[in-house]
Amino acid sequence: MKTKQLQLARALDLPTRQEMLNRDHSVQQFWASNDDLISDAWKEWEASEVDASTFTLDDSLLDKNLREAIQQAWENPSKEHLVKALLEEVAPDVFQFQFFDPERLTVLRGYLDQVWDSNIPMRPPYGIVLNRRGVMLDKRSEGYLAAPSFQTFYNEMLNTYMRPIARLLFPEITGYDTQTFGFSIYYDPSTDASIRPHTDASAVTLNINLNLPGEEFTGSELDFYDLVTGKVTQLSFKPGIAMIHRGSVAHAAKPITSGDRTNFVLWLFGDRGRLPAQGAQRPVIDATKRWTTPVTTPDGYAPF
Repeated sequence: MKTKQLQLARALDLPTRQEMLNRDHSVQQFWASNDDLISDAWKEWEASEVDASTFTLDDSLLDKNLREAIQQAWENPSKEHLVKALLEEVAPDVFQFQFFDPERLTVLRGYLDQVWDSNIPMRPPYGIVLNRRGVMLDKRSEGYLAAPSFQTFYNEMLNTYMRPIARLLFPEITGYDTQTFGFSIYYDPSTDASIRPHTDASAVTLNINLNLPGEEFTGSELDFYDLVTGKVTQLSFKPGIAMIHRGSVAHAAKPITSGDRTNFVLWLFGDRGRLPAQGAQRPVIDATKRWTTPVTTPDGYAPF
């Protein structure tokens, strides 16, 4: 028998898509008034309906080479070159690397499938026109995915992996990486097929593909624009691959023409959304300062 909080959350009437697109006051009121109820429902759902032995979210889902290099760098920052060797520059200041083990992605995707079937209200990403199977991941966002084991996993991705890698590649973002933000995004030819050229309100963006091996799609390439040379570099995702770049790099998702694509998009920025100045010089930073976690409090600022 379902617990009372989970039942109550499932019985809520989610605001309509049009109300959310219009940013009606009632939408914000819905999330604010039901925040505690929905958070409790996620805890109860995970405790009662998720098989923890099958859907364990931890670093065993990540690429073995990345996991081992990151662990060595945390233990001894002078070994951070082992991490850098795994990062390939595929466009000016855009780097690609294997983040998830493709064969282990079935665990994460299985967990996320259960999230979608949970019938607990979730808030889609407003900033990308209410992506239909997207959800907010960070606690600063109303209607976020508050399941405890997911939140632990999400924060490990950001704090253990993303931030030191970002500092290694883009040292000027150090100090502008105290706050986190994240969402999932889903591309499908019949609904949400593309995103026009834009920049991100982040110091650094990490974009990770969640497609399983054999889960093919066509189209949906990322175009990266070099505003100095005018050159456009077109890149495609493969299962478990991540791309990392400054938020100021202009990029777009081309229309997907068949299949579907699922990604996590993770951001770092400074307190209250502060970003490094455009063209900021790259300071020389000691490796020991890169492999640290800022002592900070989430400030509640959300870009969208």
